[in-house]
Amino acid sequence: MPRVAAIDCGTNSIRLLVADVTKRDDGTSWLRDVHREQRVVRLGQGVDATGMLNPEALERTRVALADYTAILRRKGAESVRMVATSATRDASNRDDFFDMTRSVLGVPAEVISGDEEATLSFTGAVGDLDPDDGPFLVVDVGGGSTELVLGTWDGVKATPKAAKSTDIGCVRITERCLKSDPPTIDEIAAGRELATQVLQQAFDVVPVAEAKTWIGVAGTATTMGAIALDLPQYDSEAIHLSRVSRETIAATSDRLLKLNHDERAAIPVIHPGRVDVIAGGSLIFQVLAEQLPHIQELTVSEHDILDGIALSQL
Repeated sequence: MPRVAAIDCGTNSIRLLVADVTKRDDGTSWLRDVHREQRVVRLGQGVDATGMLNPEALERTRVALADYTAILRRKGAESVRMVATSATRDASNRDDFFDMTRSVLGVPAEVISGDEEATLSFTGAVGDLDPDDGPFLVVDVGGGSTELVLGTWDGVKATPKAAKSTDIGCVRITERCLKSDPPTIDEIAAGRELATQVLQQAFDVVPVAEAKTWIGVAGTATTMGAIALDLPQYDSEAIHLSRVSRETIAATSDRLLKLNHDERAAIPVIHPGRVDVIAGGSLIFQVLAEQLPHIQELTVSEHDILDGIALSQL
């Protein structure tokens, strides 16, 4: 039973999973969490406008990564894989990031393509689901990008059929369009138009009409799931595999877009580092739902790319 560590460094957050991996005789693999943690460091702060990683954002990421390195060593992880996604793919000074991660962690971080990011998210997301509910459409609305992947799961192997990463996420749509607090009607319209236009690139590649089950992973989806459940505090066990109707997605997004920063911050399940971008992320989900009229609800999964990164080390 090897113990592995997975680190996912995205545009908005950096996350750690330390897990024991069991490979069964039938070929299936099972992860048992030892430690799972998320910190919002906003690595992609301003990247969309400047094309560069902000020095303060790099330092926030370094501090978090140093803590994660200490944790995974203390927990006895035998191997570690760190992947970096949208913000680092786009930054002109990304070498500063990779020099830092190699120095702190001891192994190089990998820049993965958007399509590989989608595949890893799909693999991590479908393991707890009934294969008969497929084909599955897994959607990861991140900080700088949104990944869509369609595929099947036979109980042993996840098989992606089509995947596409698009350059729209909760940080990007907020920085580009939703500049007022709360955003104006015109800003919301501009955000909706941008999301619709960019996501069309995914719909042109991924045959979403074939999906029977829609799964949302990562922070925007899980936060919307927590709001829909009206939880008094964030509870990952309650959120995992919960379902959010199309109507609730629209109502939740409309509500968040009407609130100002302090009003959103008063919602106990919204992480402080996500308060200023959750409305933008919810708008992306609302646009997605409108493109999936044959699916009545979103299934929220707490398992995602982190689990896929861990399983990839077998």
